[in-house]
Amino acid sequence: MTEVTPTPTPTPTPTTLTSLTATQLLQGYRAGQFSVVDATQAFLSRIEYLNPSLNAFCLIDAEAALASAHRSDARWQAHRQLGAPVGALEGIPVAIKDLILTRGWPTLRGSRTVSADQDWSVDAPVVARLRESGAVLVGKTTTPEFGCKGETNSPLTGITRNPWNLARTSGGSSGGSSAAVSAGLVPVAIGTDGAGSVRIPAAFCGNVGFKPSFGRVPAYPLSPFGSVAHLGPHAMSVADIALTMNVAKQPDARDWTSLPEDRSDYGIGLNDGVRGMRIAYSPTLGYVKNLDPEIRAALDQVARVFESLGAAVDAVDPGFEDPLEITTGLWFAAARQVYDGLSGPNQTQTDPDFQAQAELGSRITAADLHSLNLRRGLLGSQMRQFMQGFDLLLTPAISIPAFAAEPAGHRPMDPQAMLGWTPYSYPFNLTQQPAISIPCGLTRDGLPMALQLVGPMFGDALVLRAARAYESLHPAIRPSLTEVKARG
Repeated sequence: MTEVTPTPTPTPTPTTLTSLTATQLLQGYRAGQFSVVDATQAFLSRIEYLNPSLNAFCLIDAEAALASAHRSDARWQAHRQLGAPVGALEGIPVAIKDLILTRGWPTLRGSRTVSADQDWSVDAPVVARLRESGAVLVGKTTTPEFGCKGETNSPLTGITRNPWNLARTSGGSSGGSSAAVSAGLVPVAIGTDGAGSVRIPAAFCGNVGFKPSFGRVPAYPLSPFGSVAHLGPHAMSVADIALTMNVAKQPDARDWTSLPEDRSDYGIGLNDGVRGMRIAYSPTLGYVKNLDPEIRAALDQVARVFESLGAAVDAVDPGFEDPLEITTGLWFAAARQVYDGLSGPNQTQTDPDFQAQAELGSRITAADLHSLNLRRGLLGSQMRQFMQGFDLLLTPAISIPAFAAEPAGHRPMDPQAMLGWTPYSYPFNLTQQPAISIPCGLTRDGLPMALQLVGPMFGDALVLRAARAYESLHPAIRPSLTEVKARG
């Protein structure tokens, strides 16, 4: 009998390491196939190579990341030898949006008005949980000033570009986080979503972006934009989103709006599929007039995919009118409050788009705000009632592919300029429901398209399960490193 020698598993190269998801990295660490230092160095090298073209990071701390990686390797060694416990994200490189407090690093919020020379000794809840889980924090990602718009440009950091086409925007306001994940600079990044700011850039850049139920990921300090502002992860797979959410959703007493502890594991049941689910398919929400034909065709195909997976898909609109006025009214009023809190010289240094929002906010009275909040409450009630008849709502994630990347102030700011082109995202910040954006193909011009799944309030795990069912047939893809660099 001839002895067959097993073929050894190839050791991943730096390039292949940066193509791995967080879930795959954890498998490699557990098997001792490569080290956390190996992976961290690979991601840092890729950041060094590509970030000058993309401008996704505004702060990179290689020294701190490598020190953290060495500590993580020691914990993995103890785990393999002695069975010692490791964190849920042990050794996973993660980036943090520059709106989120991170101990030891300035959080400038994309603004020239925030001084870096002050005490930065506090972690926001999500950052504290990431550290406790063993994640390796590598740096801060770009944001428009105060997260004020759905494209990522600012007088402080300039333009963040789309890895699929550097002439196009990465979206915003979590455009740095999304571009970093899509280009393989990190496997996971944390963003914020006040009117679509996780889902818009995820749709434009071709990665997975999740806005959980409001309060599921605690925030500190609370956003000046109030109870429309959520925190959520970017990744290249739904499994990585579930993994990150298990860490991020841990409670924190500093956030009085946070939800009670959720002890469930979002990874359990993730692959259970959608058979028997009731999905409402609304390609226009009843009011969207300018939906790109390619995106409409792609979403029709998505609906058929869910039917083939055993879901009952009904074409039906939720029955509410476009709540753009509610969103922008609340947003502009908050912008005015932030603007008024700045000194006169600092006001003149702000993004012209933010200044325009503050000016619009100055026209909103207390009576207007009361009316807007009552209208928001009615919308929330309508959606809660609508979701009693369905498990999920399926829509496009955004109505158009990524548009041109331009500097701050490139067009007059008004409600339509701010959010009129993203009519599917902001309604579900108002209603606070969980919603996810996942890729569903490319346009003829090679730009990502995306679907959105919206769940009932607190139905976060259900949204992830349905997203995973679609992803199992149509996984996300990345633009090639060579093409990104060549276009730079």
